[in-house]
Amino acid sequence: MIERIVSWSAKHRVFVIALFVLISGVGVWAIATTPLDAIPDLSENQVIVLTEYMGQSPQIVEDQVTFPLVTALQGLPGVKAVRATSMFGESFVYVIFNDNIDLYWARSRVLEKLATITPTLPAAAKSSLGPDGTGVGQVYWYTVEGKGYDLGTLRAIQDWFVKLQLQSVEGVAEVASVGGYVREYQVNLDPRKMQLYGVRIDDVTRAVMQSNNAVGGRIVEVNGRENFVRGQGYFASLNDFRGVTVAAQNGVPIPLSNIADITIGAGPRRGSLDKNGTGEVTGGIVVMRQGENAKDVIDRVKARIAEISPGLPNGVTIQAAYDRSDLIEASVATLEHTLIEEAIIVTLIILIFLFHLPSALRIVIEIPISVLIAFILMRMFGITSNIMSLGGIAIGIGVLVDGSIVLLENAHRHLSEAQALKERNGTEYDYRAIVIRSAQQVARPIFFSLIIIIVSFLPVFLLTGQEGKLFHPLAFTKTFSLLASALVSITL
Repeated sequence: MIERIVSWSAKHRVFVIALFVLISGVGVWAIATTPLDAIPDLSENQVIVLTEYMGQSPQIVEDQVTFPLVTALQGLPGVKAVRATSMFGESFVYVIFNDNIDLYWARSRVLEKLATITPTLPAAAKSSLGPDGTGVGQVYWYTVEGKGYDLGTLRAIQDWFVKLQLQSVEGVAEVASVGGYVREYQVNLDPRKMQLYGVRIDDVTRAVMQSNNAVGGRIVEVNGRENFVRGQGYFASLNDFRGVTVAAQNGVPIPLSNIADITIGAGPRRGSLDKNGTGEVTGGIVVMRQGENAKDVIDRVKARIAEISPGLPNGVTIQAAYDRSDLIEASVATLEHTLIEEAIIVTLIILIFLFHLPSALRIVIEIPISVLIAFILMRMFGITSNIMSLGGIAIGIGVLVDGSIVLLENAHRHLSEAQALKERNGTEYDYRAIVIRSAQQVARPIFFSLIIIIVSFLPVFLLTGQEGKLFHPLAFTKTFSLLASALVSITL
């Protein structure tokens, strides 16, 4: 069979050349469209349900929120496991689906189930879905810095300007704010004054909630014109809080300022962000959507940051803290350097031992074509270009040229023998027939030697960290690089 392929390829060179031109074009397209990332995404296919039940102990959260959610979500189709964590005021439920389930189909099923279970939860419990990202989706970290600005002001800039701008970038699932202080209105009640005026906490809470409101009215027609009637009561300053009437004594209203000190302060927080040990800062984490091209998403985020930076207050800047694109570019550069170095070394070796430039070019052509075939298969199977997959190609490059060197050396030996026979006896020889015969002689050993090397990688190829993922990117790319090398060797 292999000998027939060699003979057919030699007799139909135009077709073979056209085929490899086509493969090169498709390979270039595959390289351009294959997602780039630094590390392979081996995270599970999961949907996170976050429920806030503020002020409640972990045991109450577990009994009233986490347990009912876990019980209800276990019956969803395609669910492999349900894990949960309860903590002070928060519940996290991780619904793990089978790897063949579409993520957005899974999220819609979880939302449907939440709609039925939410009425049975406490009224103060608020459930929401986590971002449609993965465990390796944090592709870009940044800090918002500015001299003369406190952490509360910087956090407000982050929450109400920077975050909203970056969330609209294509491919971004979420922008999480980290560090700083969240500003809030704080009403600090004086117990002695409350006792003096006979005011309870419930009175204060009810008065503030009812006053911070806007209501609509009817339409009043005056002189043939319709006038809309509404009441505006949303708080916009501290004075609006101070003027709230919480009670009355002998017909005299008691404003909130008589029993409380109203200020703007920082809300309670559970963590902070430190930069290089120089002090606290505030910033954000950009989470990429599942299946997106990490390099493209980071580039779009950087472009949006460059657009919004002139609109920031004077002295406020956005500084990159972690940029995965540097690692991505380094991974791609490593493969490029390996290809170039391998081509140069092989060319020099062939020139030194065979003194034949066309033979060196024949082997050098095989390297990029084999890599392009590997990229086509990576694109078909949905494997990203990352450290693991590019490392498999880089490792396989060293084995790619072995078969071609053996094939060319055997062809040179047969041609040398034919040339010597011609000089002695004057016998003419058919150059193409000798080359075909010499290639057929070693094609089968070359092909099966590469198959043996591939078989040695099968244990790695079949490594499974999750159900359904039956191949390892390193072995996958190396395997198909070697297969491509074998096919290219016997056809070119």
